[in-house]
Amino acid sequence: MAEENTEEIQIQISTSGDIFIQSIKDATHNSSDLITKSILPNLTLIYIENLVDVPTLNNHILKDLLKHTNESPENIISTLTIAQVKMANEIGEAVIAMMDGTVLIHVEGYSQIVMANISTNESRALSAPENESQVIGAQVGFTESLSTNVSLIRRYIKNPNLCNEGLEIGKQSKTTIAMLYIKGVASDEMVNTLRQRIADLNVDSVLDSSILEQLIDDNSLSIFPQMLLTERPDKLCAELLNGKLGVIVDGSSLAIVCPHSFLEFFQSQEDQNLRWQIATFTRLLRFSAVVLSVFLSPLYVAALTFHYEVIPQSLLVPLSESRALVPFPPLFEALLLELIIELLREAGVRLPSKVGQTIGIVGGIVIGTAAVQAGITSNILIIIVALGALASFTTPSYMMGNVIRIIRFPLIVLAGLWGFYGIMLGLCFILIHLLRQTSLGSPYTAPFYPPRLLDWRDSLVRLPLPFTFKRPSNTRPEDEDKYEPQPINPEKNEQKVK
Repeated sequence: MAEENTEEIQIQISTSGDIFIQSIKDATHNSSDLITKSILPNLTLIYIENLVDVPTLNNHILKDLLKHTNESPENIISTLTIAQVKMANEIGEAVIAMMDGTVLIHVEGYSQIVMANISTNESRALSAPENESQVIGAQVGFTESLSTNVSLIRRYIKNPNLCNEGLEIGKQSKTTIAMLYIKGVASDEMVNTLRQRIADLNVDSVLDSSILEQLIDDNSLSIFPQMLLTERPDKLCAELLNGKLGVIVDGSSLAIVCPHSFLEFFQSQEDQNLRWQIATFTRLLRFSAVVLSVFLSPLYVAALTFHYEVIPQSLLVPLSESRALVPFPPLFEALLLELIIELLREAGVRLPSKVGQTIGIVGGIVIGTAAVQAGITSNILIIIVALGALASFTTPSYMMGNVIRIIRFPLIVLAGLWGFYGIMLGLCFILIHLLRQTSLGSPYTAPFYPPRLLDWRDSLVRLPLPFTFKRPSNTRPEDEDKYEPQPINPEKNEQKVK
């Protein structure tokens, strides 16, 4: 296939209109949506239907061509009132441009053609993000249009140093992507690393940002995501201003942010919009919910299987009464309920939104009540599993939320086999795995390992903004200070004015 493409690119454009049309038809395998129009004896237009903007074609190109007859390709370029116009002399280049919404204009007797890009700008209207909602802050999300997404970024950051590098990946799909960073803030080493990883890709197609993220991350075998996927332009802009890099894929409503540490997956953009006391409370609540979601069910299984002595005496009687009719061991009971919760969650996602919400609520109540009455599970375990499932929804990142859902299962199995020792074994394995991970070469567990005390000001807690004047050191920014490293002091400012 690669040899055929190479030969096709080397084919020169014929001076004969009929031969040129046949060459284009052969290159596109006589596609049914290929349109050819002979508007004059010496002028031929070829384009792909539904890829070009018809009003622009009729009101600009056709009118301009009919006013100037017997023109050469050079003169046609000067007469067309279209912004993106250029010349080509190879069939391969013409066909690739035509697939992107370009009209080919062939003049009889010339071996060059004029290419006018009038691609349609069909995209859905701007709307609020569905998966990263917030109360305070911007209420607009990315769309599937690359140009629209880049324009949203430029509206936030009106800076000529905001670089937008256009790249093309996918031998079959020819997908356009934009790599964004701020010159003078982002590390040149990281920019070169990301650019090289994208350039080294040898794939047929990349249809979404989530696919590209898996192809360019540091460890594709890890369950933990090493790059953030966000649908919020303000989130991407905030990360760019911190010295990070962004990648937007044409046709995807998600942007890639890198590098990204483990703790940053549990931080929300709304944390910056709230007062520091409230933001710190919500972050601590979010981190506590993650720990609760991961370890609550394994602790229940370990305590009832091996470690009755850790259960308070006041809970022993309710626990024994709740499990009196349950025929299964705690391990099987916990795995069964966790699987039921995951089935309800998956069914609610796949069904239409209104039906999915009903299935989730009604299904959970009916199945839970019936399971207790049938003696399949205990009341206390239902409460524990429900709390764990509820806590997992507090994670702002959907990708990290899925990880929290999955790692509970091996921890439950380890707890059922070896009790608290199994839980500690699983926890040690997770910690070692996290310590070994990197994100675009940056430590995944920063700022706690390696310890960077200044970055602790905006990690588990969020201190007042004047105290977080430094950009995160894991991005290795060229400009480290975001603003004046001085707490706000109105009296001092007034004295300076005087």
